[in-house]
Amino acid sequence: MTSPFAIPPGEQRYVDAASDLAPQFAAAADEHDHEASLPVANLTALHKAGLDMAAMPVERGGAGLSYQALGEILRIVGKACPATACVWMMHLGAAQALVTYGPPFYAEELRAGKRFANALSEPTGGNLFLMPLQRAEPVDGGYELDGAKRFVSGCEIADHYLVNALLDDGPGFFGVPRDDTVEMVPIWDSMGLRGTRSQLLNFRGTLLRHENRCLITDPSAPNIIALGLPWLSIGIAEAALDALTGHARGRIVPTTGKPVGDLQWVQFDAADSHVKLLAARTLAERSMWLADRNVPGALEAAVEAKLYANQVAKDIAEFGLRVGGGSGYLRTSPIQRHFRDAQAGALMAFSVEVCRDMLGRRLVGGDPV
Repeated sequence: MTSPFAIPPGEQRYVDAASDLAPQFAAAADEHDHEASLPVANLTALHKAGLDMAAMPVERGGAGLSYQALGEILRIVGKACPATACVWMMHLGAAQALVTYGPPFYAEELRAGKRFANALSEPTGGNLFLMPLQRAEPVDGGYELDGAKRFVSGCEIADHYLVNALLDDGPGFFGVPRDDTVEMVPIWDSMGLRGTRSQLLNFRGTLLRHENRCLITDPSAPNIIALGLPWLSIGIAEAALDALTGHARGRIVPTTGKPVGDLQWVQFDAADSHVKLLAARTLAERSMWLADRNVPGALEAAVEAKLYANQVAKDIAEFGLRVGGGSGYLRTSPIQRHFRDAQAGALMAFSVEVCRDMLGRRLVGGDPV
């Protein structure tokens, strides 16, 4: 029986391209984690495979890749190297806004291999990344911004930033080139997703040019980052489950002479993990299905999918530590890396707590999401 969430036949080649690249991404994932180094070669490979432009709208020279296919690609890349998936997703999210709603040259820059970064989160803004608190003042040619944005994944190699600021008529979104007014503050010594190098940016008299403004007509429309975040956690959860099952099959308990996987509690928890992962994937696929059809409620579905996927990733990664024991706790084991990476999704906006609050208020208090 064909799945209702099947990849459109004409887009399978993009998924296959990601699958072909995944083994080399996975081989370098530990190194990027240990050194907190950006996976530049991986990002370049994704661009050369045509996956950057594939995700852009047809009217701007892209392939108009479906969200369904994009989710599958993010899952594949996220399972192999979640730092690569995270930086690439943020790159695509910034590019989507600038290419779709900004001047045409942004599509040309993306096609040429230029890098984009999403610079929306403010140090005091919490999860309200679409509602900036920092005001930009009118000047000749645009607006001038003095402020800071944090957790800007891949900012060190970005050529263009998607930046927002509070204007007299409300939030405004702009493309900002990397120049001397943008200072990087090296704060990134993190628990997990270390290869994203999500530094803090200081903007000092940075010009937000009128001609580079993104005239986003519908902030509630589907977007790559909101819909893609659940898939990052799903990829990490799949990698964690593979690592723990491999350990459970190969690790022999001295007192019984049998593998850890023969223990009933391990089998029971593995079954639960398998079903949780299927459920998380189904929720994420549903959100992509809705987004591809422009059905109202796609972003609400993405919030539901993110909440569950974040929790499932943490649960499975913690199960991996219990199965791995002392061996899984060592840096030489991928189990500990999956555990650290799994914590990140629940903290990324909208955080698990904010997702629960949004959904809970709608269910109990009657507020819209």
